[in-house]
Amino acid sequence: MVYDLIFRNVRIVDGTGAPWFYGEVAVRGDEIGEVSYKIDAGAKRVIDCKGMILSPGFIDAHSHSDSCWFVDKRGESKIRQGVTTEVTGQCGASPAPATGKGESPSILEEGEELRWSTFGEYLSALEANGVGINIVPLVGHSALRSSAVGYDARRPTGDELQEMKHLLVEALSSGAFGFSTGLIYPPSSFADTEELIELAKTMSAYGGIYATHMRNEGKRLLESVEEAIRIGREGNVPVHISHHKASGEAAWGLVKESLAMIDEARSQGLDVTCDQYPYIASATGFKAIIPSWAHEGGSQALLARLKDPETGARLKKEVQDYQGPVDGWSKMLITSVASEKNKFAEGKRIPEIASILGLSEVDAAFKLLIDEELGVGYANFGMCEEDVKMVMAHPVVMIGSDSSCRAIDGPLATGKPHPRAYGTFPRVLGKYVREEKVLTLENAVFKMTGMTATRLGLTDRGLIRPGMKADITVFDPDTIIDKATFEEPNQYPVGIEYVMINGVMVVENGDSTGEIAGRVIRRK
Repeated sequence: MVYDLIFRNVRIVDGTGAPWFYGEVAVRGDEIGEVSYKIDAGAKRVIDCKGMILSPGFIDAHSHSDSCWFVDKRGESKIRQGVTTEVTGQCGASPAPATGKGESPSILEEGEELRWSTFGEYLSALEANGVGINIVPLVGHSALRSSAVGYDARRPTGDELQEMKHLLVEALSSGAFGFSTGLIYPPSSFADTEELIELAKTMSAYGGIYATHMRNEGKRLLESVEEAIRIGREGNVPVHISHHKASGEAAWGLVKESLAMIDEARSQGLDVTCDQYPYIASATGFKAIIPSWAHEGGSQALLARLKDPETGARLKKEVQDYQGPVDGWSKMLITSVASEKNKFAEGKRIPEIASILGLSEVDAAFKLLIDEELGVGYANFGMCEEDVKMVMAHPVVMIGSDSSCRAIDGPLATGKPHPRAYGTFPRVLGKYVREEKVLTLENAVFKMTGMTATRLGLTDRGLIRPGMKADITVFDPDTIIDKATFEEPNQYPVGIEYVMINGVMVVENGDSTGEIAGRVIRRK
């Protein structure tokens, strides 16, 4: 027996949560061929991993890498974190379906043309294009609703609900692992609980997961968890709560109660899990600060309302009344703009931008949104470390970046994105395992690998076992850490030495090899 490669002299953290053990791992083709204390076989190549940890490739439980592959298929910011698989189609947003009444998905990269209508066609386009890491797709509720209903803030008609169900079944039959909602983002936010229960009931027979960016992650957090649990219970589907947090100082500490609610639901037999990113700031499109009612009709209708003197004045008052006393403008940092004119704003907080422009905070915010035609991203420093640590340590919480792939060069090297795009997984292992000991090494790896694979029903990934796909990450536990900051986010982490995807080495000695080895994984 001659293997393609053997990793020797390594500490193996196998993805189960069990204690590490010394051993060797052999790879043949795209699979792990043997795991043993000593492998008595030849190999075309041997790597001595003395002092390092070998684990399954990390699985990003919450990613937004939906269309970036069509402009840069490398997946640089993820593979350099040790990520080999990620779950896309989150927060209600997926590039498909894109039929009927829907406007073109806003998550398409700049310059990218829509080349599909159904979810199956979208997955086929990904496969034909090539992807740098493995993709586990969800279908977004916003895509379903905009295709069937458009951007109207109302209940769907009977026929429209049937069309949404039809589109959902098409997506599930094509390989989607479930559907997601983004209940603060129109048009998903226009749905009531009953609509989501009906869709969940339709999905139940197909075994899909309901993943949700809940309606509120602030003072109404507990109501939102209650709604998510109700949808799972009445729809008879597993529930996965995205990026669980309590945002805004008035909500700090509520995660203790929300996690207790999840524990209680699980004790009653409802399958509920969560994911989390290890930062105290969130990030999304800046237009999310605008009240939901103003988004009805889509982006152009929203822009018209912002520009209208009377409606714009009403919106400014609503936004100021909320953002001023609750979240505070000083907690908002602009991460990206579309034009050169306002590039000065990237990496700056709203009060500094307002001072430069000679405007009030709310006027500066509206000016950016109008100037950039809504193409503004921002980070909001709304969380506290104590809550982050409490959520991270909970047994049902796995790790997700809540970010799309980026790179320090090429078409994805734009703006100043949230540093989670580059640092999520090394940050957990460096800051929260090695430095602060919130998690053990084995538990952290479990939350990044075996736990997520089990949640998704991936039977051939997430563990170091013979016969599993050779998705492997090798890292130095003494040096691994994130380098990305909010001021200078476009930096790769350190300590990730080797990454293998489907038996192909994509990171070697800490550098990308340029190999494109990912696959679109369709639910069977």
